[in-house]
Amino acid sequence: MEHLRLGVNIDHVATVRNARGGDYPDPVRAAKLAEEAGADGITAHLREDRRHITDHDIERLTEALGVPLNFEMAATDEMQAIALRHRPHAVCIVPEKREERTTEGGLEVAQDENRLAHFIAPLREAGSRVSIFVAADRRQVEAANRIGAQVIELHAGAYCDAHAEGRFAERDAELARLRDMATFAHSLGLEVHAGHGLTFETVAPVAEFPELRELNIGHFLVGEAIFVGLGPSITEMRRIMDEARSAA
Repeated sequence: MEHLRLGVNIDHVATVRNARGGDYPDPVRAAKLAEEAGADGITAHLREDRRHITDHDIERLTEALGVPLNFEMAATDEMQAIALRHRPHAVCIVPEKREERTTEGGLEVAQDENRLAHFIAPLREAGSRVSIFVAADRRQVEAANRIGAQVIELHAGAYCDAHAEGRFAERDAELARLRDMATFAHSLGLEVHAGHGLTFETVAPVAEFPELRELNIGHFLVGEAIFVGLGPSITEMRRIMDEARSAA
């Protein structure tokens, strides 16, 4: 199977910085450390309320990185303009609500196809790869394909939550849904990624999907870095992913 890329989301380094203000810890420094530790790309989500990543962070990441930047964003005019100005390697369109702590589910594509198709067209024309963050739902995957997305990222949160809460039958059912949708999306010609909530305990079964090309992981790695350091946490995640891939 092809190499499975690891994208490291550095949003929550910025969360810690913003809790106190100032410039420390610096998410750009974290991104460079992640790159040195083996990350294949960096993900950053610029939210409407700027609760973690800021516009200045995006500017600095664009200038500093030697690996691709995956710019997560809501489908708003403001974010489209920022993406068109910076032209990141990839943009991932995600749902966004001010009141949520983190992204709670996949984007509703099927009910908003016309607007989203027109929204992503300029991003593709500017050279960014367009990814749509969706639940493991056939209807949403089909809609993402119809609007012209090149990539889907499957929301792994339900699978990870069920594992953490000991609901193992539900966990296995969610994993099967993810596997089925990875296969289906690949059959449509879409590149398949996955992310949200993955940990050392939950990553291996997902990494085994042969259609999968990239995992995006952030909160767990930043949390683990408190105990062992960012480099070692990424190295261990990389090891588990590679072993799972080889075993599959």
